[in-house]
Amino acid sequence: MSISSLIDPVPAAGGPANLSQAEAWMQGRTLYGGALGLVAYTAAVRAFPDLPPLRAAQIGFVAPVGGEIELRREIVRQGRNVAQVRSEIWTGGQCALTALWVFGTAREPNAVHPAAPPANWPGDPEAAEPVMVDSGPAFIRNNFELRRAQDERGPGAPVVRRWARLTQRDVLDPVSELILMGDVLPPGAMRAMQRQGPVSSINWSFNLLDTAPTTRDGWWLSENASQHADDGYSSERLRLWNAEGRQVLDAMQAAAIFG
Repeated sequence: MSISSLIDPVPAAGGPANLSQAEAWMQGRTLYGGALGLVAYTAAVRAFPDLPPLRAAQIGFVAPVGGEIELRREIVRQGRNVAQVRSEIWTGGQCALTALWVFGTAREPNAVHPAAPPANWPGDPEAAEPVMVDSGPAFIRNNFELRRAQDERGPGAPVVRRWARLTQRDVLDPVSELILMGDVLPPGAMRAMQRQGPVSSINWSFNLLDTAPTTRDGWWLSENASQHADDGYSSERLRLWNAEGRQVLDAMQAAAIFG
């Protein structure tokens, strides 16, 4: 169940890798999306260690991924300030994940507009009720601590909000931690479903608002909100704030809603 089991096998040269503890990070038939994103990001930065800070990413979850994988990565373009790197996870001779990472140096700002604080601040995570202690997917039970961050329960507005933190902290650099954390909640459309059924992430696109994010005791406020759901799909907005209410990640995702 070690986070190191996800990143230690990633070779700087690319090629085959064996994630020996993949079962601890499974969500149904595949590794949890945040774990896959972390593996693909690690492959990129180990291959090209002199990149500037990460600014954004676009990730496509193409097919299920288990423990035996092949890693491919390349620099698509490197300009004076911005570098774009593609990394892929292959399994069984087919591409199972493709990611485009955007790295950029800091420049003198010509526009400054801080992100707004979250509406309906839920209070401190230390006082919140624990949830999913003995239930939910294996990757949550094995690796995360979740606490309630909204009063609503059951069907209702398509928003899921939780305090979340890794049970193993101080293992990853701050950006890698956010990638591992960013896809931890189910889609907000889950609360609007007419009947229970499986859900699955199709893609994940995010912007980092802070290249050196920090928080208190590992706690991040995570929110998934459906902007539109129909025809078996949901367009979701994903956001992460630190324990002081500063937004650190802004994301979009397409989710498949089955059942």
